[in-house]
Amino acid sequence: MNDQHHATHPHKQTKAVVDQLARTSGHVTSIKRMVEDGRSCPDVLIQLAAVRASIDRAAKIVLEDHVESCLRGAASNGLADEEWDRLKEALDKFIR
Repeated sequence: MNDQHHATHPHKQTKAVVDQLARTSGHVTSIKRMVEDGRSCPDVLIQLAAVRASIDRAAKIVLEDHVESCLRGAASNGLADEEWDRLKEALDKFIR
């Protein structure tokens, strides 16, 4: 990932994002084991849906943190338009 943006402001939700991703990672590992053990497709699909929801929760936290930290900081530095453009580009890639 090539990101030219370097944070010069604190992100308040870093621990929440890391914790959510750790839960997601553990859940994915469990699903992998389910597949290896031959669990039913409906059971696996239900668990995959739960992982998708977990990733969406992490994304929501990141977005909230971005608005609180990055956009607010960019606005105070006169860079709000540039930061909004970066957010729109990221959302276009996230929401397909």
